Amino acid sequence: MRSLAKSNQHFRKAITKLPLGVSSNFRYWGDDKTIYVKRGKGARLWDIDDNEYIDYRLAYGPAILGYADSRVDDAARAGIEVGGVFALGTELEYELAVRISNMVPAAELVRFSNSGTEAVMAALRIARAYTGKDGHIILEGGYHGLFTEVLWYTEVEDWKPQDGAPEVLPYGEGVPELVKPLFHAVPLNDANAVEEVLKKNHQDIGAFLIEPIMGNCCGLTATAEYLADVRALCDKYNVVLIIDEVKTGFRVAKGGVQELFGVKSDICTFAKALGNGYPISVVAGREEIMRKVGDGVVHGGTFTAHSVAVAAANKTLQILDETDALATIQKYGEDLQAGLSGILTARGIEHSFVGHPSMMGLFFSDKAPVDYRDWVNTNYEFYNSLAPELHELGILVEPDSREPWFMCEAHDVKCLAETLDKFETAVD
Repeated sequence: MRSLAKSNQHFRKAITKLPLGVSSNFRYWGDDKTIYVKRGKGARLWDIDDNEYIDYRLAYGPAILGYADSRVDDAARAGIEVGGVFALGTELEYELAVRISNMVPAAELVRFSNSGTEAVMAALRIARAYTGKDGHIILEGGYHGLFTEVLWYTEVEDWKPQDGAPEVLPYGEGVPELVKPLFHAVPLNDANAVEEVLKKNHQDIGAFLIEPIMGNCCGLTATAEYLADVRALCDKYNVVLIIDEVKTGFRVAKGGVQELFGVKSDICTFAKALGNGYPISVVAGREEIMRKVGDGVVHGGTFTAHSVAVAAANKTLQILDETDALATIQKYGEDLQAGLSGILTARGIEHSFVGHPSMMGLFFSDKAPVDYRDWVNTNYEFYNSLAPELHELGILVEPDSREPWFMCEAHDVKCLAETLDKFETAVD
């Protein structure tokens, strides 16, 4: 059994100055289960008790190349020499914007921010300004950051179909009820539901915000037909299609999920893998729409386009664009799925995978769910009991079954063999 003595001791100290003892609610796993990291390298990290883990969380996806990648860190050090922030622009920003536009055709104009939340917040603001309509549609089970307009969810765990549509609730306290009418939720892969909402409310809805591979909902995936229908409906009803690629961007393909499915957004957002862990995000889109920025729409930030983050992102994208890194990551994910499937099949345990091999969802049901409502029919309780066993054995996955497993270029054959060996032990 691993020891968390030092993490537990630090937690008791940290909680005296930090709510929950951490800097994000999602890093708190319980008073005696919250771990604190000493360092990370490649696909592994070590906590302050010197427990070693093969990491499939990867900070929810940013470490696309692995922790402390020397190529990216060397570029970041060069970025330090530029000087940081000036409340002025640098040449680095244009260089990175050009690379992004070349990789993602929909990204005709680019603006930088620091986090996924900021990028999506800006995307919605731009869409409202362009259309003159304040409402927006989001998928049930979707997550788009921590700001008021999107901090609503549909309660499906205790929901029964005969009760009608699931109840829409705030994620927590402090979310003003007065913004709730702006929020419209629809199930994934049901274009008829989208059209029904738009027929009734199109005069008030200016944006459809969607993750085609749902990064906080098990990797549930839209069909190509559904995305084509959504694109057509947005055009029909003058709704801006915002594709949130904060997690899928520069991970599932060089051009992100839009390349994967052959769909083009009006506005798109990127973060996570963009800087291999350095804090940077992007809101980008059609020139006609993005020109609203500075012509009615306010956007900015003191630390936006910090020279260190921009330099790191430029190097990260160069690697992803000009090497076979993404193919390597995808192959590892495919091999991992095959190995896990073999272990589970041998024991007669029903299972399925969704998402992309680089960010996969694992379900304990013979048929993968097609939307969030369907998720409740899977044996997620088995997953929730399996995850802590994997932690004890040094395999770090998110405790909540709704978070995908993330792969990076640094995951290698040794990681694979060790993961499969320990997964088998945990299942037994």
